[in-house]
Amino acid sequence: MADDRKALGQWGEHYAAAYLQQLGYQLITSGWRCRWGEIDLIAYDQTTLVIIEVRTRRGAAHGSAAESLTLKKRQRLAQLMQAYLQVLEQAQTPWLGEYRIDAIAITLSRGQPQLEHFQAISIE
Repeated sequence: MADDRKALGQWGEHYAAAYLQQLGYQLITSGWRCRWGEIDLIAYDQTTLVIIEVRTRRGAAHGSAAESLTLKKRQRLAQLMQAYLQVLEQAQTPWLGEYRIDAIAITLSRGQPQLEHFQAISIE
């Protein structure tokens, strides 16, 4: 069961990455980890640094992928963004431009992915 969830999550991240590249995002990395958690995708949207949380669900029986983006999860994403910015600063490559947090929710309905892209999500 856990392997199925992991495989679904990895598929969702690849699907989201391809979607973002079609929009012109430049992907930097995926699966960035620190002691507070993991950032699924990190990219540039023109001159804006963006971290992207990808939520993937099979159907909506237990809530949609978008609904799984709880306040606690959004607050942790803000903490992860700050951790990533600190790493850049410590590496003598501080990010001085704009940054934001996006979320992509993918729900599989009858095998067909339904994707929702939320830009600049609120952490409150």
